[in-house]
Amino acid sequence: MQSFLLAVDRFSTWIGKTFAWCALLLTLLISWEVFSRYVLNKPHAWVLDAQIMLYGAMFMTAGAYTLSKNGHVRGDVLYGFFQPRTQALVDLVLYIVFFLPGIVALTWAGLIYASEALAIREQTFSAEPLPLYPFKFIIPLAGFTLLLQGLVEIIRCVQCIRDGAWPSREQDVEEVDVEKLKEMVHVKDADIAALDRVVVANEAREGAR
Repeated sequence: MQSFLLAVDRFSTWIGKTFAWCALLLTLLISWEVFSRYVLNKPHAWVLDAQIMLYGAMFMTAGAYTLSKNGHVRGDVLYGFFQPRTQALVDLVLYIVFFLPGIVALTWAGLIYASEALAIREQTFSAEPLPLYPFKFIIPLAGFTLLLQGLVEIIRCVQCIRDGAWPSREQDVEEVDVEKLKEMVHVKDADIAALDRVVVANEAREGAR
């Protein structure tokens, strides 16, 4: 079971990191359009639509990736003080009551929405139209990956309620934790305080000269 959970984590991570390249494409596209508009005096009507689609694709596909890293913001300030079993119970209720109905509806409605766009070969309303239907298939894709990752998180909640501890998840780049960094280099607060005193004393001696 754990190998399956981690495989889904890796899949969500791969989707998120693949579409993260949209950020680079956006940067290049906007830079080129600014140059073309203001230096060459040749703006392009389709660029704005392309920007919106690239940003939308990146934003929507980041949902499952963020969920796989447990990175979504929690509004409950008390949550961090709960025991793991209590956290898992709260999460399980919220996943079942709020998450699953919403994501199932998003996936189903998004698939219908995208299929209708494909049937009419929908384009953007622009002087230089772009095909819109490929972008609309991002909606059911994002919904499916979120739903899959959500089911994995529900399984983790059940395991935590059973075992009293959260199961491991796929690791990724994290923000630097100062306390963990201190432990890694074997530095204590007392060492830092002593170093500060030495620096202050040296500065005082330099100033006296």
